Amino acid sequence: MTAQTLPVDPFDLVIFGGTGDLALRKLLPGLLRRYADGQIPEDSRIIGVARDSQSDDDYRGKVGEALARVIGDDETLAARLPGFLRKLGYHPLDATRDAGWEEFAERIRAGGDRIRVFYLSTSPSLFVALCDRLRAHGLNAEPSRVVIEKPIGHDLASAAAINDAVGSAFAESQIFRIDHYLGKETVQNLLALRFANILFEPLWNASHVDHVQITVAETVGLEKRAAYYDTSGALRDMVQNHLLQLLCMVAMEPPAALQADAVRDEKLKVLRSLRPITAADAAQLTVRGQYRAGASGGGAVPGYLDELGRADSRTETFVALKAEVDNWRWAGVPFYLRTGKRLPERVSEIVIAFKRIPHSIFEPSSGPVHGNKLVLRLQPDEGVKLWLMIKDPGPGGLRLQHVPLDMSFAEAFGVHQPEAYERLLMDVVRGNQTLFMRRDEVEAAWHWIDPILAAWENLRDPLKPYTAGSWGPSAAVALVERDGRTWHEDTV
Repeated sequence: MTAQTLPVDPFDLVIFGGTGDLALRKLLPGLLRRYADGQIPEDSRIIGVARDSQSDDDYRGKVGEALARVIGDDETLAARLPGFLRKLGYHPLDATRDAGWEEFAERIRAGGDRIRVFYLSTSPSLFVALCDRLRAHGLNAEPSRVVIEKPIGHDLASAAAINDAVGSAFAESQIFRIDHYLGKETVQNLLALRFANILFEPLWNASHVDHVQITVAETVGLEKRAAYYDTSGALRDMVQNHLLQLLCMVAMEPPAALQADAVRDEKLKVLRSLRPITAADAAQLTVRGQYRAGASGGGAVPGYLDELGRADSRTETFVALKAEVDNWRWAGVPFYLRTGKRLPERVSEIVIAFKRIPHSIFEPSSGPVHGNKLVLRLQPDEGVKLWLMIKDPGPGGLRLQHVPLDMSFAEAFGVHQPEAYERLLMDVVRGNQTLFMRRDEVEAAWHWIDPILAAWENLRDPLKPYTAGSWGPSAAVALVERDGRTWHEDTV
């Protein structure tokens, strides 16, 4: 079985923040893979922009070194690297000053009337200045597109202000608010599983689903993000965007068609159906923690406050919460969300836990009958598992076992699975907004998150400590166990 790669039209891609971590670690490696697969036309241009003064050749050298580390022993990528580097250019520019912008505009216009993608891989504080200058120099007209990264705001008011400013320079059809989780193969396979098979959709409701779990766990600590993370925290950094988008993909109604606004209309309905969490129930429905010193990756690691160098931070590094979608399909079905840093595994997964059978015909000696589970693993090993009850092979009586039908994408298809940014960058070039957030989605998510933040601020409860390398505070376990459930652990 082979994958088909369809070339896109020639384009210019400008990466503001072209010397930053995201560009060197994700965007440019993803573009190299698309180029190696023949998807990027030879006359396309990729231009890095940053404040540093360097030549095109200097930039190619720096990018070449970064990509060489990514390539490793991949001979195909190594052979295509020189051709890819020739497509790269560099332009020194300060987003907050007028100097150099006219020369930059001339360089872009020299590419002719083609697709232009402006990727704002910068601090959100620069989004407004960059969009204003792109508009002032006539670079905002169709077929130009702008990509903005999270965080889009710190709360609803600031998100609306950013959206207003970006929207004053670009039409909504030109704005691509990226959430790389939506570009993961398994997330899109959720659409295929639900809407291309008759098997699951009749069961995808409160009559048959007991609960849903969404986990995004990281083993890393602060790394180089201390300045940003301590003003954000896990709720803003992960729940407001990644986890709520995954919840929407699980809970949305079938769209009329697989078109951008049809899909996003259904996701918006889910966000607007989320039951508010207020000060009255925040202590019961949410858990926020902060890691202490422990062990990770086979060695000792410091606690969050030690890494930060401050003893007074109240920033959460772990969140667990119980959400409910108040509509006909999902009434009464809890959605348990959790995310955190310094957890024992790097794993992202969605678990659809179905209800148990109403009556067992088997003898107690056969063993317990567990409910079926559909587990979609987003990372690190993308795949799908369907947990079923079967008879343990062999003589000596009927013994039941809970085992998975397991499909690993890497094993099933035998090809490189494109990383999220690879797919999403090509979708931007195509003008396909299906996997990108619309303005009203972003603001609806903040509308739900803001009362939780306010409740935490009013409650002033101490953060729940947890040891680095554990699965978070014990209160997160209690959150689901008091409902008679438990967090999913993949033991196979």
